[in-house]
Amino acid sequence: MTMTMAPSAETPTWLRILLGIVLIIAGIVVLGNVMWFSVVGAMIIGIAAIVGGAFEVIHAFWTKGWGGFIWQIILGLLYIAAGIYIVTQPIGAVLALTWVIAIVFLALGLVRLIAGFQFWSEGGWLLVLSGIFGIAAGIIILMGWPESSIWVIGLLLGIDLIFSGVGWLTYAAAGPSRA
Repeated sequence: MTMTMAPSAETPTWLRILLGIVLIIAGIVVLGNVMWFSVVGAMIIGIAAIVGGAFEVIHAFWTKGWGGFIWQIILGLLYIAAGIYIVTQPIGAVLALTWVIAIVFLALGLVRLIAGFQFWSEGGWLLVLSGIFGIAAGIIILMGWPESSIWVIGLLLGIDLIFSGVGWLTYAAAGPSRA
């Protein structure tokens, strides 16, 4: 969920540490008020959909042939419409996005479970474990829906920020930049 710059050999160690600390602090702040950040997260998704849709429509004019042009216009307008809905109706959007997240957890959990059994001899038990957790998370979210919508997006955002921060600190601990 977070959008951070990709690790680069040119990134100074002090910047990796700073970014890691800032992301961890941001994650803790988000976890301190998951309800508010669930709504804010949904609104950011809506704004991104509007911007992406606008670029899709603009890009359509560089497409050769009417078939691609029309589909890109339709897709761009759908993105814009969904984005406007999300921004103007953030609570409804949080409800819908939480339901979609639960379904995604269930689907990915099932896929990981199947893949884990297929690759059991190559350490597939980790995929099976991941699949079980994904299915359990999806079921927990759906069983608590719509009330779970209050905390799911904010919780996932906070956890993602913390793990991204830990990743940057781990990258910093790996040694100085190799520029």
